[in-house]
Amino acid sequence: MKPVIRTKRVYDKPSKDDGIRVLVDRLWPRGMKKEELEMREWIKDLSPSPDLRTWFNHDPERWPEFQKRYKAELKANEAVAGFVEKYEEAKVITLLYAAKDEQHNHALVLQEYLEHRYRP
Repeated sequence: MKPVIRTKRVYDKPSKDDGIRVLVDRLWPRGMKKEELEMREWIKDLSPSPDLRTWFNHDPERWPEFQKRYKAELKANEAVAGFVEKYEEAKVITLLYAAKDEQHNHALVLQEYLEHRYRP
């Protein structure tokens, strides 16, 4: 059975329904103390490369191209296979991110990509 994968801003309150909470940002969230963030682990390597993140700059007009480029990075990223294997028995995984834009952020792309990596 494949896990349910969700996304959530790190600034939103944790919920019992979150399951395994994993921070997937390259940079630590602003204003957040490490002891305040309830999470299993921080996996920087699942985030976009610094160059891609800088290029995108959360510009909605670049969203379609960002998705293509980020998926290409994920395809070549060894951290993805490790993540999938590590959490293949999980029921729920919540990918935590700090971006303000809840419609155009890398966690959504990662969520979709991971959903296709887990067996049905």
